[in-house]
Amino acid sequence: MVGPRAWIGGLFNRSANRRNERFHDYHLTPPQAALRDLWRIAFPNVVLNGMISEQWKDMGWQGPNPSTDFRGCGFISLENLLFLAKNYPASFQRLLFKQGGNRATWEYPFAVAGINVSFMLIKMLDLFSEKPRCLPGMNFVRILGEDEAAFDVLYCVAFEMMDAQWLAMHASYMEFNEVLKVTRRQLERELSLEDIDRIQDLPAYNLLYQAQKVTLDNFRRDLNYEDRDHF
Repeated sequence: MVGPRAWIGGLFNRSANRRNERFHDYHLTPPQAALRDLWRIAFPNVVLNGMISEQWKDMGWQGPNPSTDFRGCGFISLENLLFLAKNYPASFQRLLFKQGGNRATWEYPFAVAGINVSFMLIKMLDLFSEKPRCLPGMNFVRILGEDEAAFDVLYCVAFEMMDAQWLAMHASYMEFNEVLKVTRRQLERELSLEDIDRIQDLPAYNLLYQAQKVTLDNFRRDLNYEDRDHF
C-alpha cells in the first residue's frame, strides 16, 4: 500500500485483516462496508441511496464515488476516519459539521481533509521506508510496540490539531496545505520529546480529551434538566 512495511509490525495488514473478519455483508467489499458504516455514524437518520451517490459530498468527498478519493493513500485512510467516528464521536461530529470557532466561508472538506491527514502522518513517520530514519518515526515505532492502535489515535490527535491550527490561522480553503504543514511541524516537535511513552502523553492529546469531556458535561447537564422536569 505504501511501500515496504515489515518494520512496522504489520500495521497495514492488521487494518485489512481486522476489517475482513468483521464484514458480514458479502456483497460489499471491505472499503464499501467501511464507507457504509461511516455514513451510518455520520448521518444516522439519512438513508444512503447507494455506494455511488451525490450524497457523499455532504461528508466532504470530492465526488459521488468516495473510493476514488482514498485510493491514493489506501484503505488505512478510510479506517482512520472510521476509528475517529467510533472512538471519539464528539470530535468526529464537531469536525464533520464544523462546530465551534469562527469558521471560514470556504471550509475544508471533512473527508478529503482526513485523507490528507493520514498521508501527512505516513510521510512524517517515514512509513515509506524499511524503517524510520527520523526521531518522530523512531519514537512512534517504540510506542506502536506497546499499543497497536497508536497510529489510529495519533491520526485523531492530528485531525484535531489541524482544525485548531485552521481556526488559529483564520484559514480558508486555499490555505489548507499551509495549515497541514504547520500541523506537521508541531507534531514532529511533540513526538521528539523525551517523555513520550504513549500517544496520550502528547500535549496535543488534550484536544481530543477536551472534546469528549465537553460533550459528556453537556450530556450530564441535559440529563439534570430532564430530571428536574419530573418534579
